[in-house]
Amino acid sequence: MPQLLLELFSEEIPARMQSGAARDLERMAAERFKAAGLTYDALTTFAGPRRLTLVVEGLPAATPDREEELKGPRATAPEQALEGFLRKTGLTRDQLVERDGVLFGVISSKGQSTADLVPAMVDQIVRNFPWPKSMHWGSGALRWVRPLKRIVALFDGQVVPFDIDGVASGDVTEGHRFMGSGQPFAVRDFADYRRKLEEHHVLLDVADRKLRILEAARKVCADRGLALVDDDGLLDEVAGLAEWPTPILGDMDPQFLDLPPEVVQLSMKVHQKYFAVRDPATHRLAPHFVVVANVEASDGGQALAAGNSRVLSARLNDARFFWDEDLKTGFDAWNDKLKGVTFHAKLGTLAERVDRIAALAREIAPLVGADPDQAEQAARLAKADLTSGMVGEFPELQGVMGGYYARAFGHSDAVADAVRDHYKPQGPGDAVPTAPLTVAVALADKLDTLVGFFAIDEKPTGSKDPFALRRAALGVIRLILENGLRVPLTDACEYAMRWAGPERAVVISEWTKEAVNNDSGRQMISEIEVGYEVVAFFADRLKVLLRDQGKRHDLVDAVFALGDDDLVRIVRRVEALDAFLATDDGANLLAGYKRASNILRAEEKKGPLPTGEPVALTAAPTEETALIAAAAAAATAVDAALKTEDFAAAMKALAALRAPVDAFFTAVMVNSDVPAERDNRLKLLGQVRAVMGRVADFGQISG
Repeated sequence: MPQLLLELFSEEIPARMQSGAARDLERMAAERFKAAGLTYDALTTFAGPRRLTLVVEGLPAATPDREEELKGPRATAPEQALEGFLRKTGLTRDQLVERDGVLFGVISSKGQSTADLVPAMVDQIVRNFPWPKSMHWGSGALRWVRPLKRIVALFDGQVVPFDIDGVASGDVTEGHRFMGSGQPFAVRDFADYRRKLEEHHVLLDVADRKLRILEAARKVCADRGLALVDDDGLLDEVAGLAEWPTPILGDMDPQFLDLPPEVVQLSMKVHQKYFAVRDPATHRLAPHFVVVANVEASDGGQALAAGNSRVLSARLNDARFFWDEDLKTGFDAWNDKLKGVTFHAKLGTLAERVDRIAALAREIAPLVGADPDQAEQAARLAKADLTSGMVGEFPELQGVMGGYYARAFGHSDAVADAVRDHYKPQGPGDAVPTAPLTVAVALADKLDTLVGFFAIDEKPTGSKDPFALRRAALGVIRLILENGLRVPLTDACEYAMRWAGPERAVVISEWTKEAVNNDSGRQMISEIEVGYEVVAFFADRLKVLLRDQGKRHDLVDAVFALGDDDLVRIVRRVEALDAFLATDDGANLLAGYKRASNILRAEEKKGPLPTGEPVALTAAPTEETALIAAAAAAATAVDAALKTEDFAAAMKALAALRAPVDAFFTAVMVNSDVPAERDNRLKLLGQVRAVMGRVADFGQISG
């Protein structure tokens, strides 16, 4: 079947926009093919420094003929209704068909040539392309990321003729700006296009460019007994900068290696797009770098390497200046500067935030096995490097530089590590700190952020989360779970609210919405509501985390409904519940629970349910007597298991209820005509529901 090849050739496309542009081109093309009724076998897009390419395999030569039947008015409808239907369809009265007293019209349309549809599709895509930034040039109205130069449009090997603001389609493209032949060349189809581009020193596929960079960079390093420092983010970027990437090993002045290695690497990466190189024997940085050129130099890249080495030396001299000046300044001066930096208009300065985090870290420290004095000390140093010269130049090094400066000024390794790592974890792939001191400061930092922004009603909405509160909540959850910390969330939020500022200096002892009859009663309710919202927010984030791990979100709801806020215990309970419900006993007992709950809800509408313990009535069915005994035994076993947090044992105790519950519903009529029997059976169902409710709220579980 025919193939469509489309290339949009322009001046340089920024590397950061290329992957998104490829996805947008794929999406926009697929949407327009679907709207036109065109099917295809495969649709692939490519993005590079100067071109976006689309290839669609297996397109039909034309859209199929269509017949659409439209239902009209009844045959006896007023004449005006019939006239309106005829105008809508363009049919005449004698073209309508009557079935069962209703008129129907059939609209037929002939298929269109795919080649005839392509120009309008491409025009819409180009004019509506969602570049993050775009420009227009000359006297035209067309906007593109950079001036659009050429369009290749081939369908089944033939040019699809059209024009977009003076840029005509054709079969001609260009190769590498410097290493190509210098002459445009014609292509016949995608295979010919890709082959000729490579002959003219252009690798179309970004995956091929990445592979070439990695293989060649590792080889030039290995030839000198060195190893490349892998950096996926930098690899993505440089693969978008060069059509024919050529890694070259360069040398740097060894004196710069006495700077922190993160500074050296970031100077290379941010300013120059160089890869760092390490000594495989020591795993330390080596005085070399790898630059990815866009040409194959005749001298093997020696001149390029020397020039880049001079530029890198200038950059690293700047970094050395910041390092030396920062070591002359120190934490007291930096913390003093924080008094003039606003964290948020409603939450005060960064200095005030440091005071809150320090007080909160002291409160949390005993709960995580850290020393309170050290926790407060580390927290008071944690944000200071934000006003240092080095972090001003490299914001990515916040925390990292604080750790180096803390060691340089004589603080203990534990304090320095806490300063360095207190932002962690910052994402799902980030490591979770395990040192108690670091955990205390990291928890304090994130809890202050969450409670503070919730208190001023700056909560995430939809996809918007400008203050990264979802990330902060997931960070708290991971810190607690991966370190096995028994820190109740309500207590943690209470501590954060306690130190949220003088105007909210109220100790919250219970998370209830009951009014407090004292001078600060109104403030108390406000804080309690914030506490509820933050804990509920944690519940939502925990559901996201567990769902990503394959757990069901309704099980989290069923456990949270018990009012438990110990994350470690919640997760253990969810895991045990998940395993239980996967068994026949669990699934059938859940069905029995829902049946019992439905009966009890129906009876509650008629009036109060009977209270008290069920008893074995004279002449009661054996199934009823057996369930009474089983429910009592299960209650005892469940309570014992929950006290030791043996949730598997608690589920095993519930499993023993499955057979008696099934037998009861099979043999016993709950709504007996004898009032004493009915009341006793309702008490029994209530007891079964209560016993199961000690493990989880089974009413929250779907299925």
